[in-house]
Amino acid sequence: MPQPQFIIEGGHRLKGEITPQGAKNEALQILCATLLTAEKVVVRNIPIIEDVLRLIDLLKCLGVDVKKIDERTCSFQASEINSDYLHTADFIERSGKLRGSIMLAGALLARFGYTCVAQPGGDKIGRRKLDTHFIGFEKLGATVTYEPRNSCYTVKAPAGGLKGAYILLNEASVTGTANILMAACFAQGKTTIFNAACEPYLLQLSLMLQRMGAKIKGIGSNLLEIESGSEFGCAVEHTLLPDIIEVGSFIGLAAMTRSEITVKNVYPEHLGIIPDVFKCLGVFMEWRNDSVTDIVTGGGTEAWKERREVISDLYIPAQEHYKIEKSMTGGILTISDAPWPGFTPDLISVALVTATQAKGSVLIHQKMFESRLFFVDNLITMGAEIILCDPHRATVIGLNHETSLRGISMVSPDIRAGVSLLIAALSAEGVSKIQNIHQIDRGYESIEERLNALGARILRT
Repeated sequence: MPQPQFIIEGGHRLKGEITPQGAKNEALQILCATLLTAEKVVVRNIPIIEDVLRLIDLLKCLGVDVKKIDERTCSFQASEINSDYLHTADFIERSGKLRGSIMLAGALLARFGYTCVAQPGGDKIGRRKLDTHFIGFEKLGATVTYEPRNSCYTVKAPAGGLKGAYILLNEASVTGTANILMAACFAQGKTTIFNAACEPYLLQLSLMLQRMGAKIKGIGSNLLEIESGSEFGCAVEHTLLPDIIEVGSFIGLAAMTRSEITVKNVYPEHLGIIPDVFKCLGVFMEWRNDSVTDIVTGGGTEAWKERREVISDLYIPAQEHYKIEKSMTGGILTISDAPWPGFTPDLISVALVTATQAKGSVLIHQKMFESRLFFVDNLITMGAEIILCDPHRATVIGLNHETSLRGISMVSPDIRAGVSLLIAALSAEGVSKIQNIHQIDRGYESIEERLNALGARILRT
């Protein structure tokens, strides 16, 4: 059966406003956390994307009562969980197709004392080990066993329940931190997580757990302290942040297509250095229409607290040319990924493709995954000047919009490379075809409809 593909007519300038979807990576954590309580949890601003829909279906299979309130709001109530489903081939198959399913483990282990973990699916960008998750569970007292019959791992809490512990993570894993944080909410005593990931998604998860009654110190930092308590499990409501990866993708899109785009309703505080990295590539942008909103952070019997956050529109004007900065010592600029608050690896592909039409050269160093840069073969075929130094580094010599990329047929290898190839195709002369677009659909909601509203010409066949 033929698979859907995009046919893109490039070379058109875009103009208008676009609103980022709810954050994909945050959604996966928050939806898994709904298993921590038997009370109703309402989640707002849910992105309608393949990975999130698959996770919601998996929650339904586990027995979670899911009700749709409006297009992007659902309630979740995990009052009657079918733990026998964890032993079925259907659970192994479904969870194995979704990277985010790994975060079911922490919530199920915490509340029910048992979970089964299939080797999760997701992007083919290199090895993505589960050691951080399992070591953290073992530090809390759980036993991890590999089951060759089902090609999965079983994790069991001890008879007396999980026990708080000092845990120094071997890497600042986002999903590992989320899993251990959720499990620690039910551990007896105090749990300390050092070298914790501190992405905005973890901040949001921590605030939601706090509203559910958890006692967490150090929220937003790499040192988290969690105290167990009898108050945990309150009904809560949670609103997902705008997706910062989409915001970065739209910045790169505006630069590559020389378009005037306004990204609406962005939280500048949660973008970290993302705007600064694109400014180093020469992309101009400015904040407009600031407003302030109050975010509830307290919960349980504790007095409810609020924090104020700024919401702004990010305006990127049409630029005929943009110039890459030199490093402060005069050498070639290097852009590399790093744990938050460093530059997120999910935008390395977008930064690379943006550099192909800048003036100057840049070294892109992708440290975390050894297969993420292999998509540059497509860009080279399109006419980009890129030297792939090794699996982790590529030197880009920008064309300065003096020579256009040319349309070709290509295959999307993963979510982020897929949208980067889409950006390249929109800037190219002629027609491009992108196959395997379900990879793009996993992370970007109705992307062709939203970009066509700005003047793009993308056909889904």
